[in-house]
Amino acid sequence: MSAGLGAPRFGTEADFALGVEEELILVDPVTHALSHDAADAIEIIHDVPGIGEVKPDTYAAMIELATAVLHDADESARALWDLRSRVFATGAKTIGAGLHPLGEFGDVVHYDAPRYADIFDQVRGLLSRTPTAALHVHVGMPDAETAIRVCNGLREYLPLLQALAANSPFWHGLDSGLATARAVVFRGFPRSEIPRAFGSYEDYVETVESVLVAGDLSDYTFLWWDIRPHPRLGTVEVRAMDAQPDLRSVAGLAALIQGLAIAEIDRRVTEWPSREALMEASFTAVRDGLDARVPLDGDLRPVREAARAAVKRAEPYVAELGSADALEGIERILAEGNGADRQRAAYARGGMPELLALLVDEAARPYG
Repeated sequence: MSAGLGAPRFGTEADFALGVEEELILVDPVTHALSHDAADAIEIIHDVPGIGEVKPDTYAAMIELATAVLHDADESARALWDLRSRVFATGAKTIGAGLHPLGEFGDVVHYDAPRYADIFDQVRGLLSRTPTAALHVHVGMPDAETAIRVCNGLREYLPLLQALAANSPFWHGLDSGLATARAVVFRGFPRSEIPRAFGSYEDYVETVESVLVAGDLSDYTFLWWDIRPHPRLGTVEVRAMDAQPDLRSVAGLAALIQGLAIAEIDRRVTEWPSREALMEASFTAVRDGLDARVPLDGDLRPVREAARAAVKRAEPYVAELGSADALEGIERILAEGNGADRQRAAYARGGMPELLALLVDEAARPYG
């Protein structure tokens, strides 16, 4: 195995164990404008064994909360609440959104670390637009070939997941007309796409190696695909979703992904949707959110119909893990609207101050 991929660690944790990473945007406690003080909060907070860690990210206005390897979505959401609480204890305030709704173009400070300097050297001005914040869900895989099969199968659900998690309708103080403007901003980066299906783990390795050589990249973590095998962690990682303010939404999305990942083992799919078709469906979801039509089992279905079918498919596996209640977060999104819907409703009620206050309030709500 090359230095770019490292030794794969599939099967080193319990099969289908869960890890969740959320990128939160720091805001001023009074004005709720972007705050570039992540370093101050991170210096105060220590890793919590068995719970997770608080880490820097590309932008100094962002902080990443990463759970430990845990059993299910309910445990993961509780761990994230523990980590959020530690951030709040420093005096920091956060919002969970794909973009800061009022962030000015170019209001960016980069976190001072070698990796982020490397990224800036690669993409330059693309990194100076506005911070983007996402939700990433890792599911542990028993072996490399299972990881490829699950990755291939979960690709079809990416537009659905984007629609459910869409939470960035505003950019630079204006309504973008999109449900998730973050997704469009992030698509501007290289290697930020839905990958093709792979015939085998060897096929995946050969593809990654060719990209690393062509781009003079140090390792595969610079391939910012919407979904990817993560050999170093032994997982499949879903990366297509906006950050969420409410941890019930995080739990619902994580449970759905975990259940669908396990369900892929029992499916006998022999033909995978093309990258081109999925990229087009992805944009429809990005634009229309819960009003989109998304692919499922070879057909286009309204998001609400596709979501309930996906929940039905995932539910037996999530129930076996003991966290079926977490899937109620998906029904809540369908009933009350996704983040984009709630942001627009708040803006209609009281403009940007009402919208920002809602995001701050939702991020501070305990889970459970």
